[in-house]
Amino acid sequence: MAVNEYQNIFTRVQVTGPAEEGIELPKGIWERQGTPFFSYWLGKIGDAQVGPFYLGTFGLLSLAFGLTAFEIIGFNMWASVNWNPIEFVRQLFWLALEPPAAEHGLSIPPLNEGGWWLLAGFFLTISIVLWWFRMYRRARQLGLGTHTAWAFAAAIWLYLVLGFIRPVLMGSWSEAVPFGVFPHLDWTAAFSLRYGNLFYNPFHMLSIVFLYGSVLLFAMHGATILATARYGAEREIEQIVDRGTGSERAALFWRWTMGFNASMESIHRWAWWFAVLCPLTGGIGILLTGTVVDNWYLWAVKHGVAPAYPAMLPATADPLMGAN
Repeated sequence: MAVNEYQNIFTRVQVTGPAEEGIELPKGIWERQGTPFFSYWLGKIGDAQVGPFYLGTFGLLSLAFGLTAFEIIGFNMWASVNWNPIEFVRQLFWLALEPPAAEHGLSIPPLNEGGWWLLAGFFLTISIVLWWFRMYRRARQLGLGTHTAWAFAAAIWLYLVLGFIRPVLMGSWSEAVPFGVFPHLDWTAAFSLRYGNLFYNPFHMLSIVFLYGSVLLFAMHGATILATARYGAEREIEQIVDRGTGSERAALFWRWTMGFNASMESIHRWAWWFAVLCPLTGGIGILLTGTVVDNWYLWAVKHGVAPAYPAMLPATADPLMGAN
């Protein structure tokens, strides 16, 4: 190996040193818990140090509420297969905790008629919001920017649109998404069919653009840093002001091969915005569906986005219209 090459996770050398306890915490908050130790196998894919840990008040409450929601969902799924552990495991991806039926509107139904879904959603929402506060507070106390917290908030926006804001605007909890792996995918397919194909929703289009765009940007950035990791390019902050470093080679590679003059800061801003705008625009598209637009295909035809299907058969009168 050349002397100018830097040891990283792809080499056979795994460097370990004294455990890092972290910066000093402000007065009046919890101390970090646990004695740090090192894991050889974790060191193969990332940081070998495990601990110390910090939960804090928000973190502990978030885990408690999240565990409560998880148990409500899990026990309801288990009860749906008559408490059979074998069937529970076999059908796990198909099991669901469904929202209340449409006749209940926005009222609080009996537990076995959607009440459990409301309780699970209530506790899960509290857990997520508390974790956001923890994330924001941690960043401020450690002197960091709050970009991670606001990125998480973009995902929370989409979650709230699907499970709370849109159902309230539609006047029924039945409009919300069920808890479950395949059932929530089935809900998505049925939702698209019900409203004339969600692909014609312009905000859905934007969401997919930002989804694929963020994937492409993150993949290209990650690949570029890994390609120059032998020169220590993952130490971007240390290398950003020097000439001839791995980070400068990475920037030159982008400039010469892709025509995009990205810096070590700008590429992260581009990727951050693309990723954040994916759930933001997606949430707007879901929020407009059923509340403002009832059929996205007809909307697209009206506004010149999609062509109308040619008339292949003679037109038939709507019997309901004739009854009027």
